[in-house]
Amino acid sequence: MRIAILAAVSTLALSAAPALAQDATTPADPAGASASATAEITDAELTAYAAALAKVTPLAQALNGATPSAEQQAEMAAAITGEGLTLERFNAISQAASSNDLVRARVELAQTPASATATSITDAEVEGFAKAMSVLRPIAEGLNGAAPSPEQQAQMEAAITDAGLTRERFNEISGVVGSDVHLRARLAVADVRAGR
Repeated sequence: MRIAILAAVSTLALSAAPALAQDATTPADPAGASASATAEITDAELTAYAAALAKVTPLAQALNGATPSAEQQAEMAAAITGEGLTLERFNAISQAASSNDLVRARVELAQTPASATATSITDAEVEGFAKAMSVLRPIAEGLNGAAPSPEQQAQMEAAITDAGLTRERFNEISGVVGSDVHLRARLAVADVRAGR
């Protein structure tokens, strides 16, 4: 749903945005926009992008597929620039999010409020938990509800310790991941970065 909204906002709300930002002598440069999309997107830009997207999405949805008027375009542009992004940078991030799994995961992370629990878990622990889960998940699925054999228990314990976690810390993180959207978003970023 978020990806569909992202694409809709990019298409509907910002189709005329580059024209708003250009003067009459400057030609459109779609290659330049894609080049800046591949540039490193900072966490601050993603935070600004998520805030701008939260303001632009309802405006785009209210259009119900119609072409935005000049006034509506100006309102959307003001929402974007009010968050400290240029229209070109917003478009570049939108394009990157629609074609790059890591950027998309980072946008989703920026859209989730951080909880005290999630922020108490370090980046190394998040990466370790994600790594351990990539090994544990297939083992657990293979059990199909049955108790693990001693060999499987040893494999699971090794996956946790190889990921740099104690069983206790792994269980603590496991206990909150189901109810913490921000933590799940951090895990998604860790998985994409690791190519999982």
